[in-house]
Amino acid sequence: MNYLEHIFQMLSYQLLPLLFAMVLHEFAHGWVANYFGDPTARLAGRLTLNPKPHIDPIGTVLFPMMCLILQSPIFFGYAKPVPVNFLNLHYPKRDMVLVAAAGPGMNFLLAIISGILLRIVLTIEPSVANAMSPFQSSGTAHNTTTLLLIPLGFMLLFSIKINVLLMLFNLLPIPPLDGGRITVGLLPYNQARMLSGIEPYGMMIVIMLVAFDSQLQIMSTFFWPLVNLATLTILSGTLG
Repeated sequence: MNYLEHIFQMLSYQLLPLLFAMVLHEFAHGWVANYFGDPTARLAGRLTLNPKPHIDPIGTVLFPMMCLILQSPIFFGYAKPVPVNFLNLHYPKRDMVLVAAAGPGMNFLLAIISGILLRIVLTIEPSVANAMSPFQSSGTAHNTTTLLLIPLGFMLLFSIKINVLLMLFNLLPIPPLDGGRITVGLLPYNQARMLSGIEPYGMMIVIMLVAFDSQLQIMSTFFWPLVNLATLTILSGTLG
């Protein structure tokens, strides 16, 4: 298999789970906000599972495709953030935490569901596990059931990985990430006000943490090991 064939095969397995992960993340924010009194996302037409209103040409299409094609160890992508007016919420400080937690919570749920479905696939046809192995010979013959389930197995495996990554990345306690909003909602007023003050610079801080990790050693020491641990924990329940 040449490089272009490998890239197209990889994209065919990864783009659909990636789209689901990002779109359902934003849908969850909007649904919980609407439940607690803010209809902004619903009125803007964002309370839908139709991917089109959630797609950002740069964040949902260009950036993820570049990361996947270049096989970058650092993934970056996002859907259009759903609009939320926290003043409409019944209890703004408490409900802000729940709205923010809904996105990572959805990614966690998707990772678990993907693990369960992968376990079902491997129960139906155990040979799929060998077929998905990087050490499996490409010339190995498979029966029809295996050939049909191999793409699904790869999609579910990637779904676990990308949902764990999106969940933990968004839980970083830096506004405007979900983890930052959760932290602001949980802290006492003075500390919450100080943390929320860095929101205009939050994404720049995140980019610096990732770009200069070889010097700072923060992401490689804490974040990536946690991502690997969470992914392996779900996979061990699936494959074990």
